[in-house]
Amino acid sequence: MSDPKNEAGYESILLRVLWMVVYALVWQVAQFILGAVVLVQLIYRLIYGAPNAGLMNFGDSLSQFLAQIGRFGSFHSDQKPWPFADWPTPRTPEGEAPHTVAPAAHPVRDEEPKL
Repeated sequence: MSDPKNEAGYESILLRVLWMVVYALVWQVAQFILGAVVLVQLIYRLIYGAPNAGLMNFGDSLSQFLAQIGRFGSFHSDQKPWPFADWPTPRTPEGEAPHTVAPAAHPVRDEEPKL
């Protein structure tokens, strides 16, 4: 007869294979998005002289997400990536400082409007 412990392991590996296929498809989409972020960041850098902070943070988070998929797919980790785990938080930039825009001046709020 069949061993129930063996059957549970077989079902577990089948479920993992299913998740690996799903994450392989997600990988393809995320890889395309990361390529677009890199291209947009390059254009932004050429125009403004410094990278965009939002794109820097999103690109870092997305690359960490891809690394999580790789660790899950290679059996290095049993933790499934997002949405089963938190989205990776961006790390402190190690390269250029991001482009900053000074806050816009606004009138004093207690001042009467001039007509």
